[in-house]
Amino acid sequence: MEKMIAYCGLTCTECPAYIATQNHDAEALARVAAQWSAEYGGEIAADDCWCNGCVAEKGPWMSHCAECGIRACGVEKGVVNCAHCSDYGCDKLAEFFAQVPDAKTVLDEIRGALRS
Repeated sequence: MEKMIAYCGLTCTECPAYIATQNHDAEALARVAAQWSAEYGGEIAADDCWCNGCVAEKGPWMSHCAECGIRACGVEKGVVNCAHCSDYGCDKLAEFFAQVPDAKTVLDEIRGALRS
């Protein structure tokens, strides 16, 4: 399977919610929801985790992704992901990268390859 990189730099195809959705595995989604609820201190329902990937043209998208400002911006600008954006490194991304530095590494690599 080819990697799907979200607008923010997360790898959708490595996400357990994405994998469970592609496998039509409701039990796995319930486990993901329980794990994320414990990790992030909230109540996440399995139905909120169905996801075809952030950059997929057709949903479902996780409830968080459907509301994500980074995703909305990427969709509006029509970019493959934020590495392809002329405003790369914007405040939205900087705030996200502070929490998820691996996403920055992914997008920096893509951006570097675009310049080559």
